[in-house]
Amino acid sequence: MKQQGIAAACLVAALVAALAAPAWAVSLAATMPAQPLPETAARAAAPLPLENWTGSSTQGSAALVPLMAADMQASQVAAVDAPADAAGGTSGKSMDDIAFVKQATDSSRKEIGAARSALPQLKNPELKRIAEMLVSDHSDANARLSKLAQSKGWNLPAAAPSEPAAAGTASGDFDARWTAQMIAGHERSVALYRAQAQAGEDPDLRRYARETLPTIENHLQQLRSLQQ
Repeated sequence: MKQQGIAAACLVAALVAALAAPAWAVSLAATMPAQPLPETAARAAAPLPLENWTGSSTQGSAALVPLMAADMQASQVAAVDAPADAAGGTSGKSMDDIAFVKQATDSSRKEIGAARSALPQLKNPELKRIAEMLVSDHSDANARLSKLAQSKGWNLPAAAPSEPAAAGTASGDFDARWTAQMIAGHERSVALYRAQAQAGEDPDLRRYARETLPTIENHLQQLRSLQQ
């Protein structure tokens, strides 16, 4: 009798649980409806197929190939187009050396012409002597510079047409004006030759500047001593 009561109680409990299960399900669905996953989250959660991994890797490598080739071509073109020496000429000559050769040649030619032109008009015998010395020394310096330039294949500036020597009687202050002009020109030449002797690139041209500089400095000193 006691066992029958226990069995009856178990049956009642099972019946109650069976009746209550649908109610829990309905209640949960009604109070908390299922929310769809966002599209981006679904994509992130979904595993990427193997063929997509390999395909994207292959496409990425293929895309890099033309870029790498373009970079290599650009670097090769830059290497070919870039000059070996940005400051050099066609013969690898430094621009500073080229400028010195041109300026030194032009300066000597002008001083030679000015001295020759002044000789008939200078009154001071000492100035006449200096003018003759300028013609001789600068002609010798230009000859040595021309020989050096030719040995290295450098081009010298074209010579300007020579002017005829002045004739007639000079003005009273001609000596002073000519001396002042020669001093100014020799001051520029001294600065030019000093810079080349100290910082010129070509060793032979530096040696030429060092050897010629004392002569130009001597001209300047003598001209200053006669300045009125």
